[in-house]
Amino acid sequence: MNEIICPHCKKAFKVDESGYADILKQVRDHKFEEEISNRLKLAEKDKENAIEIAEANFKLAMQEQLANRENELNIQLDAKKSEILQLQSKISNADLEKKLAVNEAINIIERERDDLANAVKFKETEKELLKSSLIGDYSNQLREKDIIIKLREEEITLRKDMKLKLSTKMIGESLEKHCEDEFNKLRSTAFQKAEFEKDNDTKTGSKGDFIFREYDDLGNEIISIMFEMKNEGDETEKKKKNEDFLKELDKDRNEKKCEYAVLVSLLEADSEFYNAGIVDVSHKFSKMYVVRPQFFIPIISLLRNAAMNSLQYKAELALVKSQNVDITNFEEKLKTFRDGFSRNYDLAKNHFQEAIKRIDMSINAMQKVKEELTASENQLRLANSKADGLTINGLTHNNPTMKSKFDNLK
Repeated sequence: MNEIICPHCKKAFKVDESGYADILKQVRDHKFEEEISNRLKLAEKDKENAIEIAEANFKLAMQEQLANRENELNIQLDAKKSEILQLQSKISNADLEKKLAVNEAINIIERERDDLANAVKFKETEKELLKSSLIGDYSNQLREKDIIIKLREEEITLRKDMKLKLSTKMIGESLEKHCEDEFNKLRSTAFQKAEFEKDNDTKTGSKGDFIFREYDDLGNEIISIMFEMKNEGDETEKKKKNEDFLKELDKDRNEKKCEYAVLVSLLEADSEFYNAGIVDVSHKFSKMYVVRPQFFIPIISLLRNAAMNSLQYKAELALVKSQNVDITNFEEKLKTFRDGFSRNYDLAKNHFQEAIKRIDMSINAMQKVKEELTASENQLRLANSKADGLTINGLTHNNPTMKSKFDNLK
C-alpha cells in the first residue's frame, strides 16, 4: 500500500499498487501531453519566426538583387544614351561638315567661273582695243550694262547666303587671314600678274593692312588698291563705326600712292546701309569704298575691270614718255577725258547701287529699279558724247611734237 496526501485538503489516503500505477499513468500522460503541446506550440512559433525571417531575408536579398540589377540597367542605359548622343553628334557634325564643304566647293567653283569669264572678257576687250577706236570701246561698255546688272543680282544672292553663313565662316578666324586666303585661292587663275602683300612700311608713322597692285606686260601699273580690314571683335569696350577709320585709310592710300582705298569691315553689322553691298564713300574721300568680306573679291574685279578701260592709254603714255616726247598737253587732255569718264562712270554706278539697294529691300520695288537704271543711261549718254568728241586730231591740236609722231606712225 502507498500513502498519498491530497495537495488541496492535505488528507492522506492509501492506494494499492495498481491504483498508484494508474494515478501515475494519468499524471504522466497529462504532463506528457502538456509538454508535447507546449513543445508543439514552441516549434510552431519557431517555425513561424523562421518563416518570417526567411521571408524577410528573401525579400531583402531580392531587393538587393533588384537594386543591383536596376543600377546595372541604369548604367547600361546611360552608356547607351551616351553612345546615341555621340553618334547623333557625329552624324550632325558630319552632315554640317558635308554641307559646308559642298557650299564652299560650290562658291569656289562659282568664283572661278566668274573670274575665268572676266579673264575671257578681258582678253576680248584687249583685242577690241587694238582694233577699234575709243568710241567702239565705250559702246562695248554700254552693251555690258545688262551683264553688270546680272552680276549685281548674283552678288545680292551671294550676300544673302553669306549673311546666313557668315558666323560659321568667321568664328575663330582673323578677317585679314580670311581675305588673304580668299585672294590666294584665285591668285594662280585670275590674278597671275598681281601683287597682294601686307603693308609693312611704317616710315610715315602708319600703315594699312594689304596693298593690291597689278601691272601689264610692259610693267605699267593697271590698278593699285589700299586695303584696311576691321573686325567687330577688334573693339570690345566701345563699338567703333566705319567712319572712324576712313580718314586714316585715305592718308595711308595717299602716302603709299595707291589709286583706290577699300575698307573691308564687319563693324556696324546691323546697318542696312553697309549691308546693301559695295558702298561708295567717294563723297567723303576720293575713290574709297566700304564692303563686307563677301564682296572682297568682287570689288577687286570691279575696280580692275574698270581700270582695264584706260589700259591702252596708260601703255601709250608710257611709250611716249620712254621716247622723251613732250606730252604735257596730251596728258592734260587725256586726264580730262579720264576724269570725265570716271565721273560719269561713278554717277552711273551710283544709280546701279541705288537699284541694287531697292531690289534687296523689296521685290515689289522693281519698277523703281528700272527707273534708276534708265536714269543711269543719261549719264552714260553724256559720257558717250564726250567720247565722240575725242579724236586723234583733237589730242594733237597745238601739239606739233605729238602730231609729227603720229604722222610718222602713219
